[in-house]
Amino acid sequence: MFQSGFMNGKKYNLNKMSLKELVSAYFQYYAIQAYIVAGFVSVYITIEFYTEATPIIVGPLMVVMVYPLVWYILHRFVLHGKWMYKSPLTAKVWKRIHFDHHQDPHDLGVLFGALYTTLPTILLVTIPIGYALGGIAGAAAATAAGMFMTCFYEFCHCIQHLSYKPKSKMLDHMKKSHMAHHFHDETGNYGITNFAWDKLFNSYYARKERPEKSPTVFNLGYDEAEAEKYPWVARLSGGIGPSNPRDRRQEAGQN
Repeated sequence: MFQSGFMNGKKYNLNKMSLKELVSAYFQYYAIQAYIVAGFVSVYITIEFYTEATPIIVGPLMVVMVYPLVWYILHRFVLHGKWMYKSPLTAKVWKRIHFDHHQDPHDLGVLFGALYTTLPTILLVTIPIGYALGGIAGAAAATAAGMFMTCFYEFCHCIQHLSYKPKSKMLDHMKKSHMAHHFHDETGNYGITNFAWDKLFNSYYARKERPEKSPTVFNLGYDEAEAEKYPWVARLSGGIGPSNPRDRRQEAGQN
């Protein structure tokens, strides 16, 4: 089973997987299974508490609209913030949810969000919106939308790291923008499926607009000097360097 491979520490490299292999792996990963189950449980709760006076469609629509902004804020100011690695209380979480992904962008095991961070975040965003608009049924409907939206985002994220060129111009544009974030300059293109907020807040760029490659694109600024002051991530990683040579080789396969 694919899941047992993850649990045993086996790596699955998206740069060497086919689309068919990815689809199979995707549905066997425990976090995706959890989102799907939680989504259908939320649908059941929605049906149980639904009344004709409940505007249950409004909550899910609000979640779909708000989701790209929430992701943008979290990605830019939390995952790419430097404050998390500076505390021993948050260093391990930051390493798992984003540092490892930038160190090895094609490792499927660290591409998926950590369930202990994503699930509470989804609930914190969706339940208040849904409850304010439709009570318990509205909260459940909004939660279902959040769970299924997360599945969609995670799959799009996988596709962007897969050795696969989308036929759709829109998907190809999304992939190129995200690959630039990982292999050229991490200080921009924070969106996954939607770059509208990047454009609004002036963090979107086309690669030609930034001819110089960021020296911190693989380590997010957590270099040897930072590791001396804040050693917790380095200890967990068994050392730290300015970049990852394997990823430089993988970058060649993306261009």
